[in-house]
Amino acid sequence: MDIGVFLPTGRQQWQPAGDPRELIGFARRAEESGFASLFVNDSLLTPRIEPLTMLAAVAPVTEHIRLGTGALLPVLRRPVQAAQALASVDLLSGGRLTVAVGAGFPGRFGQPLHELSQVPWERRFARLDETVALWRALWAGATEFCGEFHSFPELPPATVPFRPSGPPIWLGGATPAALARTGRHYDGWLPYPPEPADYATGLAAVRKAADEAGRAPDAVTPALFVNVRIDPDPEAARRTMDAYARSNYGMPLEELRRIQAIAMGTPEQVAATLRRYREAGAEHLVARLGALDLAGQYEQLERLAALARPAAVTPPVAIKPPGSP
Repeated sequence: MDIGVFLPTGRQQWQPAGDPRELIGFARRAEESGFASLFVNDSLLTPRIEPLTMLAAVAPVTEHIRLGTGALLPVLRRPVQAAQALASVDLLSGGRLTVAVGAGFPGRFGQPLHELSQVPWERRFARLDETVALWRALWAGATEFCGEFHSFPELPPATVPFRPSGPPIWLGGATPAALARTGRHYDGWLPYPPEPADYATGLAAVRKAADEAGRAPDAVTPALFVNVRIDPDPEAARRTMDAYARSNYGMPLEELRRIQAIAMGTPEQVAATLRRYREAGAEHLVARLGALDLAGQYEQLERLAALARPAAVTPPVAIKPPGSP
């Protein structure tokens, strides 16, 4: 299982003592520590470094780590300009970009974003799918596009991504409709179900939809968004994660646990939780580190790096003594 991390781009994660320019060093450290990917979050509701700006800054100072959005909210950007920005990051990174997208969900983290963007909340999923279709058409050299929400009788030459087909596009979401759309149209799945059993059920639905659409069994990368806090003292891990949940999500830990995947506690406890998601089918895990400042983020990065070594997340192989059958 590949393991990646989120860059702590939110202001509350690097203030008051931190400097956001230190995020460049954090990205380098993540690559040096062997992580498979580095993701950034997107929002207008909390102060943060804009995600595509962050990835553009990180691309030239890293070499092989995959760069991703989790999840980019296309409603916040004009679609043609967003296609150009994404293609540019893919070029600057040498084809290392993965674009996970979302449409938001009811409540304080969804509808206000549409109001700020002056885009209707209704039919947001259809609008998202059409925006992705427009991006792909632009990257493929389309000169026109006619859709329900976006219509361009004449398109200018587009910035061409590093890869001819453009960066892979994943979908975040676990409703029945989102699972079906993931299987039919997207290259990966990045949900955060609170239980491994929910993940397994959702992945089965994604693969069924992919098969019905005539796609290959491995057409959709199964990924997972998970909040992680590693601490030798389980109670200390719980207290810090509760403070993190209140600061980052505006809700107590117990409320967050009902809607998002969380792995916290001792290294052994966290490894056991991640192993259950791997057994449920997750192949690429992206961890949001539960720490309240940049120094704490670095500490958690090192602890997760130690945990992510194969011996820590792979069940031990029984070694037979000499002479045994």
